[in-house]
Amino acid sequence: MDLRYRDEQLAIRDAVRQFAQGRVVPNAHEWSEAGAFPPALVREMAALGLTGLAVPEEYGGAGLDMLAIALVMEELGAADGSIALTIAAHNSLCIGHLLVAASDEQKRRWLPPLAGGEHLGAWALTEPSSGSDAVAAQATATRDGDAYVLDGQKQFITNGSLAGFAVVIAVTEPRRLSAFGIAAGTPGFRAGRSEKKMGLWASDTAPLVLDGCRVPQADRIGIEGEAFADVKQVLDKGRIGIGALSIGLGRAAIETAVAYSKQRRQFGRPLSDFQMTRWKLAVARTELDAARLLVHRAASLAEAGASFGTAASMAKLLASEAASRAANAALQILGGYGYLRDYPVERQLRDLRLMEIGEGTSEVQRIVIARSLLSSA
Repeated sequence: MDLRYRDEQLAIRDAVRQFAQGRVVPNAHEWSEAGAFPPALVREMAALGLTGLAVPEEYGGAGLDMLAIALVMEELGAADGSIALTIAAHNSLCIGHLLVAASDEQKRRWLPPLAGGEHLGAWALTEPSSGSDAVAAQATATRDGDAYVLDGQKQFITNGSLAGFAVVIAVTEPRRLSAFGIAAGTPGFRAGRSEKKMGLWASDTAPLVLDGCRVPQADRIGIEGEAFADVKQVLDKGRIGIGALSIGLGRAAIETAVAYSKQRRQFGRPLSDFQMTRWKLAVARTELDAARLLVHRAASLAEAGASFGTAASMAKLLASEAASRAANAALQILGGYGYLRDYPVERQLRDLRLMEIGEGTSEVQRIVIARSLLSSA
């Protein structure tokens, strides 16, 4: 594995870091307390190419490689988990599914407005009764002439009430999934009430309701009944982004703890002088750096067209759990102040908790890794 980054990748990372630290960080607390995503930010992010990270330039996107995208997602995560997750769901899931399975005609219709930031995208897989077991979905798509009629409910959908377009997964026959592109405002398609969550308060999460929603056959994405294979590809790449996002959140928490430990004095000495503080920081930094290498390995494999599913699971597993440990250690270093909302660490810790659940729980990642290990033994 070549551990060197190309100049253009570093330039992209630095440009996003400058935007994230200058525009997002100063407002992250306010957006979180308001409990709502700032819609005006979409256009600003679009100007940087953040709303079309992997979209080819011919469709108006930035056309970035997977490693550059991982660098971008880490910087966004270091600034604010909510903004980063909004962008991750838009790019990795919604647009990601289109890049994997949409026809050329569908890409020409749907990708330019998504990449250009005209609206956010959502990806609707999870349901009230089916999470990790995706093929147990209950939402149905019934053929009716040259269209499908969709009924059911999708749950925990990031950008659900904000999205102007969604990729919706439904059952066309028992345990056979199909995907459909549906624009907001389509009759029979609506968002439910946004959820109140433990963390990621400025990221929208809402159910999507399908009630006799009629979708033309031309808007089915991929082969009827074969969407589960596409879903797995989408999730594999999405896990790379979530891993990078997690590292950013953990990194930011540790940076806060480092600065605090140098200026906070106890027993006549800075906290940074105490071995117990130093060891917490050392372990956190080591685990985050190890996780970053796994994330970048998975990204490099994906970009090379090699098998990367297991590598992506390893990356997400270690990154999400190591980042949670890092944020927890940072909060402990800050003590009582870490528990207050005056500092970002408690928000980062809450935000990170989802990273061990979304886009495949830690338990699912362990299943994927163990299956690969045992099948090759």
